[in-house]
Amino acid sequence: MPVYEYECTKCNKQFEIMQKISDDPLTRCRECGGNLKKLITNTSFVLKGSGWYVTDYPSAERKKAIEAKKSKTETKDKGKAADKKKDSGKKAVNQ
Repeated sequence: MPVYEYECTKCNKQFEIMQKISDDPLTRCRECGGNLKKLITNTSFVLKGSGWYVTDYPSAERKKAIEAKKSKTETKDKGKAADKKKDSGKKAVNQ
């Protein structure tokens, strides 16, 4: 349920209240009976980063899969580098 912030126009008291989206906005201050105005405030919920949840907070199984994929790629790259070193020592023979 969303949290809304209100301010009294008479006593300037500010308060937050949890309401359903379908609820009517509050109109009277509980303290002095003055008129209330609904304030527009920043949300505390922020999405940042390259992705959300799947890429930023992977499960234990996903972490294992990512590590396994990294290891496989590194092994492949090392194998290619070793093959290049072996081939570099060979000379072509003309017949």
